[in-house]
Amino acid sequence: MKRPGPVDSEDVRGAPRPLILGVSLKLYFDIASTARWAEALGNIAKQRESVLEDRIRLFLLPSVTALHLVERALRGTAVSFGAQDLHWADRGAYTGGVSGADLREAGCRYVEVGHAERAAIFGESVEVAHSKFAAAVRNELNPVLCIGELEPMEAAAATAECARQLQGYLKEVGHEAANLDLVVAYEPAWAIGKSETAPREYIGAVTAGLRQSLERDSPFRHSSVIYGGSAGEGTLTALDGAVDGLFLGRFAHDMSSFEEILDEAEKLVGTEGR
Repeated sequence: MKRPGPVDSEDVRGAPRPLILGVSLKLYFDIASTARWAEALGNIAKQRESVLEDRIRLFLLPSVTALHLVERALRGTAVSFGAQDLHWADRGAYTGGVSGADLREAGCRYVEVGHAERAAIFGESVEVAHSKFAAAVRNELNPVLCIGELEPMEAAAATAECARQLQGYLKEVGHEAANLDLVVAYEPAWAIGKSETAPREYIGAVTAGLRQSLERDSPFRHSSVIYGGSAGEGTLTALDGAVDGLFLGRFAHDMSSFEEILDEAEKLVGTEGR
């Protein structure tokens, strides 16, 4: 089955948009391990025509303390990198804050916003997450926006809840987003860290609703809807075209596992003639 394209599924040259694989290392790796992982990823990317031709797009979100080594490891490759968080203000008396302006200067192209762990563990409010989203756009960072319901519910209710969350973020930005790509990572909070993903039909209903919402109201140049939440090997095949890619966590932290997921992605884009 042909994978449905993301919103604005062709770029300015008329070429199809790529399938996206993003990886967050969270706080699992130390600095040296992160550098080795990034170097291995860069070497793999150099050997994959699907990545070199931008049929598959890769990005990595390490811990902020390893960004300089990740930049060095990925220099000259097609892999982009970014941060897992940023502060809502660019400058000021904010001890421990990380400026989006500094992330951009460090070479970041992406930044994650709105992950459920930021609210559950760090007490981050919706208002703070909205401010961080605006800061990402202000600093020309492509947002990886995590959207998801807290508890299992009927698919229609989950779709409405996720669309409501998305629209809340989109109201925070305007024309300044026109040169950026938005990656919406649908991550139902109740599936994060579990052994299996949410059901395929459930994911398909919610991601379809998110696409429709983006078609109505998205100031971004391009928007994609990917899936996270215990995603791993077999998830892309099981979702059968319901998403534009995956946002991967612990199931991709072993490089051999990531390569298997990449192999799976290449089969899909090959089937589509991409």
